[in-house]
Amino acid sequence: MQKYVLRRLALMIPTLVGLSIVVFTMVRIVPGDVVALIAGEFGAVSPETKQAILEDFGLADNIAVQYLNWSRDMLSGDLGTSIISGRSVVSELSDRLPVTFELGILAIIIASAVAVPIGVVSAIRQNTTADYVGRSLAIGFLAAPNFWIAILLITFASKWFIWGVPSTTYPSLFSDPVSNLKFMAVPASLLGLGLSGSVMRYTRSAVLEVMRQDYVRTAHAKGLAERTVVTRHVLKNALIPVITVIGLQLPVVIGGTVIIESVYSIPGMGRYYISSINQLDFPVIQAINLVVATFTVFSILAVDLLYSVLNPRIRYS
Repeated sequence: MQKYVLRRLALMIPTLVGLSIVVFTMVRIVPGDVVALIAGEFGAVSPETKQAILEDFGLADNIAVQYLNWSRDMLSGDLGTSIISGRSVVSELSDRLPVTFELGILAIIIASAVAVPIGVVSAIRQNTTADYVGRSLAIGFLAAPNFWIAILLITFASKWFIWGVPSTTYPSLFSDPVSNLKFMAVPASLLGLGLSGSVMRYTRSAVLEVMRQDYVRTAHAKGLAERTVVTRHVLKNALIPVITVIGLQLPVVIGGTVIIESVYSIPGMGRYYISSINQLDFPVIQAINLVVATFTVFSILAVDLLYSVLNPRIRYS
């Protein structure tokens, strides 16, 4: 196991290097004049001032030297300075990353709590009313845009319900956990329900496949109760592909919270990312892409290692 983990960690290095090169290059070729953006209301700047701005932000060298300098600073924990706020990117993200991670984790918990039981029941009661209802729910959750539901919910809730209207300020999880969870309940539920559609369908397919195996038929033939067969023999094997889907959706959820964070005024990474793109704040754009990429590759590794926990017959070497 240790050799396997070390080998996977070693393979992550070229992956992250390649991703960093792509992100760094793509940001540099985006149309827009960074100097004009920094100059702001001062309008046109002299060639000397422009050169000073380029040197101050490390833009005077060619792109290869810029990448090497950025990589060196990144390895030392320095992700650069935000062009817009003037603060270090690390301090900017340290305030916003926990908010986005909380929203993503809550969404995954809600999606799993909704999708797995409905998917299991839908498979066990195949081609019955419960199955048709479960499959309809899955399609509905996949088809309905969560941002559209969020806007409708805020619009109608402002007239008839107090709980559906987001508060004007974001309560911190550490200072006021109860208010924070109340604030996060609706946006996390919308994200979770949108994700639960695909998890529900994967759960149903996985359970159906396992239930057709010979050892499940043997368990039924021995007279075991259906609940015992499902919990002891079906779920452990059926959850392996489901865990894969859930694990791979976590970075997608964290990277896809942009619209929900904007609708509910959540001060997270997604909302900050859109603002950085609009203002061409390339140090922030690079840092956020790198964080999401790193989280994605580590999520894939965690999912692979979780296989051996669900099924002890799986061994890594």
